[in-house]
Amino acid sequence: MYRLDEKLERIRSGNYAKGDFMIADAKDGDMGPSLQATGPHRAKDGTSARFRTRSEFLDNIQAIVEQDIVDIMLTSVSNLEALNARGVFEGSRVKPAIRANDTTDIWVFRGATYARQPSRPFRTADLAVAKAAGAKLGLYSITFNNDLDHDYDSLRDFAAFRKDARENGLPYFFEVFNPNAANDLAAEDIPAFVNDALLRSIAGLGRSERPEFLKIPYNGPKALEELASYDPSVIVGILGGGAGTTRDCLELIAQIERYGARLALFGRKINLADDPLSMVRMMRAVADGALTSEQAVREYHGGLADAGITPTRPLEDDLEITEAVLKDAA
Repeated sequence: MYRLDEKLERIRSGNYAKGDFMIADAKDGDMGPSLQATGPHRAKDGTSARFRTRSEFLDNIQAIVEQDIVDIMLTSVSNLEALNARGVFEGSRVKPAIRANDTTDIWVFRGATYARQPSRPFRTADLAVAKAAGAKLGLYSITFNNDLDHDYDSLRDFAAFRKDARENGLPYFFEVFNPNAANDLAAEDIPAFVNDALLRSIAGLGRSERPEFLKIPYNGPKALEELASYDPSVIVGILGGGAGTTRDCLELIAQIERYGARLALFGRKINLADDPLSMVRMMRAVADGALTSEQAVREYHGGLADAGITPTRPLEDDLEITEAVLKDAA
């Protein structure tokens, strides 16, 4: 059994402990930002002249899997197929997952404007092919915009996906982003809107078609506590958002665990770190309560110094909480 499944079982039985907090590495950016999602190829002195190649990106994914701290590795179908050709997941306790759809709001190519237009449903992945490539879990996402026509189409496609997932025996988790092109929706109403839209989307689902867990943005303690406490059988995960400072990453872990989330799904916060493997270790230490977010930042920088890596930001800057939603609850 994968480590993820053991943790889900304990959480659903009401026996959650800090060590059961789950961490996912979201390495599925080639389905959205595309080539640039591999991240910059950095020298130890911090300089970078190009993006990583696909092979280098796969090397980084392999290193994270072999580190054996994260519970889920999320990739595209094509990259999962390549990783399995390398034998990366043989005997691994890290569960391989794929992005099962790629709505238009994540098409953030250089020079593109798709992400500023109301999200439309789209799905590249064929679930039968994904299963053959080794997928054990899929991610399905929707972005609601309070736009009847677009939101209706998104829900209709979600229904078609669930039928396909059942037929192919692929469990999934469900993500709802904040609106990307909100229609007549005030900023202060977005947290409640997202909670309601998400729960309404799964309310009519039988047990056999419900998601394994949820994934949403962190919209503050009140919204997270409301969602996490509504139904204990529904496990809430939080996405990472932008790269931010190291303190932003680790403080986010601390706050979401405190307010009821049981899963962190971070992409850029890991991929763009000066030392991704060390960042994952610090995330685990904060989630387990072994270190505070401030202590973890200091230990992280100590490790960078020992490894001869020049940090992107000096320690005092990297200790700063810069994301507004985190500042309000710190």
